[in-house]
Amino acid sequence: MPTTRQAPVIVITGTPGTGKTTHAQLLVHESPLPLKHINVGDLVKEKALHETYDDEWQTYTVDEDKLLDELEPLASEGGIILDWHTCDLFPERWADLVVVLRCNHTKLWDRLEKRGYPLKKIQENNEAEIMEVVIEEARSSYAPEIVVELQSEGTEDLESNVARIVQWIEAWKKDREHTAQS
Repeated sequence: MPTTRQAPVIVITGTPGTGKTTHAQLLVHESPLPLKHINVGDLVKEKALHETYDDEWQTYTVDEDKLLDELEPLASEGGIILDWHTCDLFPERWADLVVVLRCNHTKLWDRLEKRGYPLKKIQENNEAEIMEVVIEEARSSYAPEIVVELQSEGTEDLESNVARIVQWIEAWKKDREHTAQS
């Protein structure tokens, strides 16, 4: 993406239940630059960017072309946080930072149970976390220097993670200002 953007595109990803939305919402408030939180799953439902609904898994089958067409102008503008359980769909040129949230599988199981997920969905998501599916997707889809893996097991992690991302945004902003002056 061109360096003319006034704010970065940050992808926050992780297995369902790792705290993506909570991190994104707090980051919107703490960021030194204006950022808009886009919960991609909600966007898919709101804008009907799906093909079908899978009753067994209680999830939508996303129409990837429609989704990317919807997000392209927003990513080009910058200043967004893309919050979704996967990241490899987003073009590499969009992302300035990819944050992969991780959680101990026992805690994750409890979180998903509290959400009322069916057992099969809890098992699949837990297995994905254990097998490091999301971090491997991120590592195979983006430059290693923009992929960050962070633990997300409680309030202390949340606050520390958001503070770390805020520091990254400040460095991103400073780097852009320096580049513009050169």
